Amino acid sequence: VQLQASGGELVQAGGSLRLSCAASGLTFSSYPVGWFRQAPGKEREFVAAISGSGSTEYYSASVKGRLTISRDNAKNTVYLQINSLKPDDTAVYYCAATTGRPWTTGRTYHDGYWGQGTLVTVSS
Repeated sequence: VQLQASGGELVQAGGSLRLSCAASGLTFSSYPVGWFRQAPGKEREFVAAISGSGSTEYYSASVKGRLTISRDNAKNTVYLQINSLKPDDTAVYYCAATTGRPWTTGRTYHDGYWGQGTLVTVSS
């Protein structure tokens, strides 16, 4: 099983970015997928998740309204759209897949499959 996160780059504050998480080696639609981020010197933060079918989404309170998670099961890919980027959004963003429950809780993904992370840097 492999998850590959991509799309991170240097952007200016106020801009937008779409991250991708491409998966292989698993029955993708059976796996809820979560996005996490870890800023320098801070703990990893669970920011969004989506059910296997894509019908249900979850967002943490800290990012709700600026992030949109979606998935295309035909492409085995989950996306994270980040709008109105702030310098505080600077972090390495990771995706993870799990069959555990509840998938709306970050710790459920600890024993799941993880991607390698993609760096988002937001300049002021």
